[in-house]
Amino acid sequence: MSFLINMTRSDGDPKVLQSGPSSLSSSDRLARKLGWFSIGLGLAEMFAAGKIAHALGMRGNENLIRAFGVREIGSGVMTLSVDKQTGMASRIAGDALDIATLATAMRPENRNRENAALALAMVAGITLLDIMATGASTVRHTSRRGQGRSYGDRSGFPNGLAASRGAARKQLADLRSTPNNESSPSASPASAGD
Repeated sequence: MSFLINMTRSDGDPKVLQSGPSSLSSSDRLARKLGWFSIGLGLAEMFAAGKIAHALGMRGNENLIRAFGVREIGSGVMTLSVDKQTGMASRIAGDALDIATLATAMRPENRNRENAALALAMVAGITLLDIMATGASTVRHTSRRGQGRSYGDRSGFPNGLAASRGAARKQLADLRSTPNNESSPSASPASAGD
C-alpha cells in the first residue's frame, strides 16, 4: 500500500515507509464495510432490477427495486461519511422496508417463495449487523463527546518545553555574540555621509 501512496506524492514530499495502526475501532470498520456493501447492493438493484424481481417472484416491481437501490447507495455514502450514525440509522430503516417488501413475496402462489425466504433471512442477518454496528458506534462516539480531551501534559514542542527554551536561549546568545556589520562605526550612515 505504501508503494501506491508514494506513487501519487510529489517529488518534494517525504515518502511513506510504512503505515501505522488504524485509528478505526472494530465498530467503525464494520460500519465502513456495511457502507461499501450498501453501495454494491444498490448498484446491483439499480442495474439488475429485472433479474432480481424475476428471482424473487416480484415481477412488476422493478422500479421499486431500482428506488431501493438508490436508497441503498445514499445510505452507503452516508455511512462512509463523517456522519456515520445517520447513515447507519438510514440503513436500519431501509432494512425494515426491505423486510416488509420481501414479506409480500412470501405469498403461497409465488413459485420463487424459497428465493424470497432466503433473501428475507439474509436481510434479517444484515439488519442484525446494522443494529450491532450502530449501537457500538453510538456508544464509542457519544462517550467521547461528553469528555473533552486533555492536552495539559503536551507542549506542542517536539522535545518538550524546557528543551525548546534552552534552544531558544542558545540561539539568542549566539545572535548577541555574533558581530553585526551594521553596528560597526565604518558602516554607520553618519560616517558614510561625511
